[in-house]
Amino acid sequence: MGRRRRRHRLPDGEFTADVASLSPDGRGVTHVDGKSTLLHGALPGEQVRFRYTARRRSHDEGQVVAVEQGSAERVKPRCAQFGVCGGCSLQHLDPRAQIAAKEAVLLDDLQRIGNVVPQRVLPPVVNASPWGYRRKARLGVRSVPKKGRVLVGFRERGSSFVTDAEVCHVLHPRVGTLLPALSALIGSLSVSARLPQIEMAMDDERCVLILRVLDPLSSDDVQRLAAFQDANDIVFYVQPGGPETVAPLTQPVDLHYRLPDHDLTLGFLPGDFTQVNSEINRKMIDRALQLLDADAGDSVLDLFCGIGNFTLPIARRAASVLGIEGDSGLVARARGNAQRNNIANAEFLTGDLYGDLADEAWLGRHFDKALLDPPRSGAQQVLRWLPAMGVARIVYVSCFPGTLARDAGELVSEHGYRLAGAGVMDMFPHTAHVESIALFDRG
Repeated sequence: MGRRRRRHRLPDGEFTADVASLSPDGRGVTHVDGKSTLLHGALPGEQVRFRYTARRRSHDEGQVVAVEQGSAERVKPRCAQFGVCGGCSLQHLDPRAQIAAKEAVLLDDLQRIGNVVPQRVLPPVVNASPWGYRRKARLGVRSVPKKGRVLVGFRERGSSFVTDAEVCHVLHPRVGTLLPALSALIGSLSVSARLPQIEMAMDDERCVLILRVLDPLSSDDVQRLAAFQDANDIVFYVQPGGPETVAPLTQPVDLHYRLPDHDLTLGFLPGDFTQVNSEINRKMIDRALQLLDADAGDSVLDLFCGIGNFTLPIARRAASVLGIEGDSGLVARARGNAQRNNIANAEFLTGDLYGDLADEAWLGRHFDKALLDPPRSGAQQVLRWLPAMGVARIVYVSCFPGTLARDAGELVSEHGYRLAGAGVMDMFPHTAHVESIALFDRG
């Protein structure tokens, strides 16, 4: 029989603490008897009262119950469910201060993990507005008999329960204002207790909602869903099994988004990876192209290329560009996007960028510059190959500063690059998520 984990008894009552800093996940950091304590709802420079919620070997955790002395950067959250909902963690912090906090996380990780300091800190890439930006999201669905209805929304913080909210201010309004109507609709279906999730995918105009259904829909369910989608200008897809089973309820929709500054239209499927924030995506592409500085004589390598989000804008400027992606479906969409936009100097290949690359033919080719846009796990496996291919400049787009810092340390200490610049991009306002971009030069 396995050993039971001993639960640490929580101190009773309320305690006062001075908050020193903000943790990478958006909690206030204080120290009690020399031990770090992470407090939900606290901001740096504040004095707060809190209750303990957990005790761990490395740190304790707590929830603020009152702010005795507030920060000048504290603002009133727009959402009534802030603090309960797990969709946001920083609505109580002024958006400009959110950017500064994320920049501090990035620079700290670069120095602490990678032992590198950028020669310049790039200006942050931000939205005109930090609200209504999410065009991709995964929402929970839960039938709650005690409430007599179905709840639709983000899950509660640290829980499998779904937040009871009338509106979500970070979702695009097409969905953010539709939560009560979706709740009523799903509650009317025969599968209301067997529909645990909705995935949202939007292009510039259309909105697809993928319903994860564990039991078949009845004919009456289909009629109700069809009437709802027509009345609310959305398109339902259903997913009865794995990702390969996603199919339209009635008719498929051609999803695509425009990159007008580059005269491009990129198509994608509802389940494909695309960026959550379309405004930041356009600005991010412009920043990446500015840093990469590709010209008509350059051959460029784009690793983790997806549907060609960076590859095709680069192709407008460079002599040639090769995109590598592990998902064959995304590669097919990237090739289709090149054809759609009459681009002949972009090539796409399927390749496992986390596997053994030694036998990959493209490693023997020369590239002047490279763009890397890896997932959270980073790009460590491909780094050592870049100098051998002649890559003199790298633009690295990162969704997790910890692995960017690790990879930056290797590029600088082992492969002869210098970290010329780094900065944050606010892809997820009101959350602690840090999207960033870095420039490396060599020679």
